[in-house]
Amino acid sequence: MKYIMLTLLIVMSLTLFSCDRGVDSTRGFSLPKGNIETGKIVFLKYQCLACHSLKGIEDNNIEKHQNISIALGGDKTQVVTYADLLTSIINPSHKSSYPYSTMKTTVEGRSKMKIFNDVMTVTELIDLVTFLQTNYSLAPYKPRKYPYYPQ
Repeated sequence: MKYIMLTLLIVMSLTLFSCDRGVDSTRGFSLPKGNIETGKIVFLKYQCLACHSLKGIEDNNIEKHQNISIALGGDKTQVVTYADLLTSIINPSHKSSYPYSTMKTTVEGRSKMKIFNDVMTVTELIDLVTFLQTNYSLAPYKPRKYPYYPQ
């Protein structure tokens, strides 16, 4: 019995410690707080409205891409996290959401979004993500109404 408990304890310990992704872990990663107003300026500076739309934001000086129109912000049924937005900008090919998957990807499955990693500063990125995050809200869950069937 003693050996079974010891073996079980070792297996549980190894299982818990194996959850850490080692050098690829995001544990301890944190960015400073961004500025919402500066983020809006960054959004316009990099002409994000050429491919994206955002309620309440317009710039008639930006030429729109005809075959790409991706809405940002609004009510979502899942929380749009800071990490989700950050990843979408620095690694746009990471994942494609359903309605836009064919519109915004190449034949190889890569995002058509311009890579801003060598253009945008980290401070601009932080401000942009902070600005974008304020434009999302969590939509309340609406339970489906099923008819009542008396027994």
